[in-house]
Amino acid sequence: MRRHGLVLLCTLALASFVAATARAHSTPQIRAQKAHARSVLAEIDQIGRNLETVVQQYDGAKLELQRVKRSLRRNDYELHVARGNFRAAQKRLMARLYSLYVNGEPSTIDVIAGAHSISQLIDRSESAQVLSNQDAELGRQALSFERTVQRREQQLQQLKRRREATVASLASKRQEIQSALARQKHLLASIHTTITQLQVQEAARERRLKAEAEARLRQELAAREAAAKAAAQARAHQPPSVVPPPVSVPIGNPGAGHPQAASIALQYLGVPYVWGGASPSGFDCSGLVMYVYAQLGISLPHYTVAQWNATIPISQSQMLPGDLVFFNSLGHVGIYIGGGQFVDAPHTGSVVRIDSLSNFGGFDGARRVP
Repeated sequence: MRRHGLVLLCTLALASFVAATARAHSTPQIRAQKAHARSVLAEIDQIGRNLETVVQQYDGAKLELQRVKRSLRRNDYELHVARGNFRAAQKRLMARLYSLYVNGEPSTIDVIAGAHSISQLIDRSESAQVLSNQDAELGRQALSFERTVQRREQQLQQLKRRREATVASLASKRQEIQSALARQKHLLASIHTTITQLQVQEAARERRLKAEAEARLRQELAAREAAAKAAAQARAHQPPSVVPPPVSVPIGNPGAGHPQAASIALQYLGVPYVWGGASPSGFDCSGLVMYVYAQLGISLPHYTVAQWNATIPISQSQMLPGDLVFFNSLGHVGIYIGGGQFVDAPHTGSVVRIDSLSNFGGFDGARRVP
């Protein structure tokens, strides 16, 4: 059980590593590697259970082999005793026959000459009434006991060979499973290395994208400030007699939008996805949008369809940083940051990150918060 405990401990440690990396940046490649890691973990767990079964069988087989060996040792002792008793009975029998021969019993020579074994000697002596019943029974018992012990010896030797074969087979099987377990652990370690490398690359990419987005936003805000300043200066130098022409504002003009929302959204990159989350401890997609715009004093509902209905439609060519982009039949929403990119909280197991419009798929349209 101790060995299986070590396998289980190792499996749990590896599983906790996968769980810990779930909070890191996620991409399709990283998610695929994590899925592969979970599959390998399941295989390791199954191999560990198989190994425990074989180890238990191996230990049981070794125990049975030890029992057989102990029986053999006992049988060897009994055989030693039986042979001693047999030799004692044989000596007593031969002494009796010698005494009869010396004393000239007429049938003794015939008994000895015609016997080819000790059992025949006993039988012929008993038939010829050369030996007493007591002498004959003593020899017969000694001979029977020796034969019984010899048969037991043969049976135990056969059982020992079978037990040794079982132990050898289970030892080989155990080695095969341990090798398979080592290979899977090596594979899992390689997958974890790949995941770590991909996460480092993804983190570097997001840092670069964040820096680029922040630079674009600074330029956007600077351009707006410059345009506002130029307009103010133009109005200040305009002759008082000149009345500016009326400006026609078309119905549904989306206005200038809220580029500050893009800057705020970038502050929460790396926050884990939490279903129903709407705080820096965890966001879902509409919760992120709601929280970011709340920092600007704008209240939006915590629901993608309601956010769609509460905003103004714009074309893709009109999109500015801070606008909302919707996907998958209004099943997902993000905050546009310019350059064809947006910040979003995509799904369980991921984090707030920067995604690309061209790669995300299922684009429903863009909306501007009034």
